[in-house]
Amino acid sequence: MYNKNIKLILATLIVITAIWQFTDKNIGNGIALLLLAGMFILLYFKNEIIILAFFKLRKQDFDGAKKLLDKIKNPEAALVRKQQGYYNYLNGLMLSQTNLTLAEKHLKKAVELGLNMDQDMAMAKLNLAGIALTKRRKMEATQLLNEAKKLDKHNMLKDQITMMKQQLKKI
Repeated sequence: MYNKNIKLILATLIVITAIWQFTDKNIGNGIALLLLAGMFILLYFKNEIIILAFFKLRKQDFDGAKKLLDKIKNPEAALVRKQQGYYNYLNGLMLSQTNLTLAEKHLKKAVELGLNMDQDMAMAKLNLAGIALTKRRKMEATQLLNEAKKLDKHNMLKDQITMMKQQLKKI
């Protein structure tokens, strides 16, 4: 994994080389170099390790995802703000299976930093509501469930939200 600043420097150098290739009438080389620079710019906004960790989580490989996320040594310096949010989001999802207090900390930080997609934010708030529910904080769980319901525009979490609301009524 390259540092975010190194990615921008490499992209700039490759674009300069592409311009030089265009001026030398090597149009094919210039286009190929621009595509390569585009990859570095894409990886500036979408961290490659976080993408791979998402794929591991999709396959329910929590250990593999944790190993990948552990490769990011200093997330505050190596990642942009939204990537830090997803870093904490993924850590929170994995820790919600074992350590609820630490998972709550990571998920709250992810919500604070922000996530790109409303569906991801709804999932984070739903998990936070579940943690609040297990810790018997009914008001906080109700508030988080309502926020998750507003963010769930495609009704993908509808069943989980209704199930959690039923559990809230039992408390």
